[in-house]
Amino acid sequence: MAIFYMNGEYKSEDDAVVSVKDLAVLRGYGVFDFLRTYNKKPFYLNEHIKRFKRSAELTLLNCPWSDDEIRSVVNETLKKNDFPESNVRLLITGGESIDSITPGDDTKLIVLVTELGPQPPDWYIDGVKIITSKTERYLPEAKSTTYLNAIIVLRNAMERNAIESIYVDRKNNILEGTTSNIFVVKDKKIITPDKNILPGITREVILDNLAGFDVEIRDIKYDELLNIDEAFITSSNKEVVPVVEIDDIIVSDKPGPVSCKVMKIFKGITDKY
Repeated sequence: MAIFYMNGEYKSEDDAVVSVKDLAVLRGYGVFDFLRTYNKKPFYLNEHIKRFKRSAELTLLNCPWSDDEIRSVVNETLKKNDFPESNVRLLITGGESIDSITPGDDTKLIVLVTELGPQPPDWYIDGVKIITSKTERYLPEAKSTTYLNAIIVLRNAMERNAIESIYVDRKNNILEGTTSNIFVVKDKKIITPDKNILPGITREVILDNLAGFDVEIRDIKYDELLNIDEAFITSSNKEVVPVVEIDDIIVSDKPGPVSCKVMKIFKGITDKY
C-alpha cells in the first residue's frame, strides 16, 4: 500500500483523506503537478516545483512552502514507498473556507507517490490516434485541479478509439492536449505551439535537445493538419508518442523518421538520468 504525505504527516493511502469542506472538494480549487522517476530519481524535479508554485501564484493559492521543503517531502515520500519507478503528484488544496467559497490561508500540501505502470507498447511501435476539441482552458499556464473540460473531451476521444484530445481555440489554433503537448512535422521541420498552453517539462527537455533540427515555435492552424508529414505528443507519463491519425485525417501509416529520432533522443536522456 502506498504512503502519501498529507500536510505534515505520512499516511497510508487508505488513511490519507481530505475534508469534505476543503475548497478542492467543494469548488475544485487547487493546483497540482505531475512527474515520474527514472532510475528512482524524480525527473527534473526543480522545474516541476517551479511550475507548481507558478500555478499557485496564478490561481492566488497560498503557498508558504519553500522549494527546499517541497523537494525534501518528495524525496522522503519516494523513500517511504521504494517502488521500482514512481509517479509523483504534488497537490495544493484550497483548504477550508468560512463561507465555502472565499479562499483563506489554510491551504494543504499533499504529495502522492504511486508505482509507475507501463504504457501500451503498440503506441510507440504503431503510433496512435488523437482527436481535437473546440475548447480552451482558463489560465492555461496554471495546472489547476479544474479538469471538467479535460474529462469530457478525453471520454469523447476514447469513444472514437483515440488516446488524447487536443484543444483548438476560437481562432482555430491548435493548443495542447488534456495531459500532453503536441508537435507536428512538415518537410522535416518540427513545429509546436507557444501560446495559451501549459509549459510542459517534457516538451522543454525535448526542445532543449533538438540540435541539428529545424524547429519553429508558433501558432498552428487546424487546417495545417491536412498537410503535415508527422505528429507526436509529449508528457511526463507518456514520454514521446508518435501520432498517425488526427480526427479523420491520416497523418501517416506508421511513425515517421523525425518522430522516431525524437523518441530515441528522449530515451537517451532518460536512460542516463
